[in-house]
Amino acid sequence: MTNPPPPGGWQDPASSGQQFGDPTLVVGGQPVPAQPTVPNPYPATDPYASNVPPVQAGPYGYPPVGYPGYGYPPAPKQNGLAIAAMVVAIIGALGLCGYGLGGYIGAVGAILGHVSRKQIRERGEGGEGFATAGIIVGWIATALAVLATIAIVIFFVWLANQDPSSYDSGTY
Repeated sequence: MTNPPPPGGWQDPASSGQQFGDPTLVVGGQPVPAQPTVPNPYPATDPYASNVPPVQAGPYGYPPVGYPGYGYPPAPKQNGLAIAAMVVAIIGALGLCGYGLGGYIGAVGAILGHVSRKQIRERGEGGEGFATAGIIVGWIATALAVLATIAIVIFFVWLANQDPSSYDSGTY
């Protein structure tokens, strides 16, 4: 049993004696001339190819040594004012150890943090975390300094209102 011929005059290249490597195209029993080739507008060699290290096989079955991965993109430039805000706020928090009055420096750190956050949004710089840390630590240090000042004032007012000592220094 044989198959009927395909419609449209199509011929099987294998039955016509053509080999698969033959570049002549046959459509409807007529050979189609090959299209002229367009020259490549790009040079055959890559100008950057000399900078590429050759790919070598790794020792003992390791994968071949090739290009390193792309990794992460470079970090944006850090805002210096944000770093200064955090440093000043931390110094203000450490200043709480000096009777609590050094904490007022934290207000400067908090204000610098607010200014730096505005600059970061406008310029697209990095350092948002530094600015936020400066704001939080600065306002906490300032609040604790205010509480310490109130406590010191209350203590001295209480001390001033005490009766003089009733200790009798007489002889026995």
